[in-house]
Amino acid sequence: MSETILIVEDEFFIAFEMQSILERNGYTVVGVAADMESAIVKAGSGVSLALVDLHLRDGLTGPEIGARLSGEFDAAVIFVTANPRVLGDGVAGTIGVMTKPADPQTLLSAVSYALERRRGHPVEPPQNLVCFS
Repeated sequence: MSETILIVEDEFFIAFEMQSILERNGYTVVGVAADMESAIVKAGSGVSLALVDLHLRDGLTGPEIGARLSGEFDAAVIFVTANPRVLGDGVAGTIGVMTKPADPQTLLSAVSYALERRRGHPVEPPQNLVCFS
């Protein structure tokens, strides 16, 4: 199976922009989910990486979604949020957090890092990604 990306974001224009950037650069986006239920359903088809906002249509469910996608579906998870401090020391099993809005290069660097790390390659994180320990 090729590597696939799930975007968990309830703001349509942000999700569309992220999807467009990723697809223009050769990545496969399996879908956009706006809440926990749709994220779990879309992840069932297999996801390599999930980009997860914190505050979604069903509330502050992003941290739980990230933990579930990492734990139950073995997906690499990067949180993308305007308020990264909400995560404190992070969420077990997830990679880290980047602040939105993110410019295309920041997004692509974080995605490349996460996928390389998932493959087991030792790589340095990009400057705009705060990794959890």
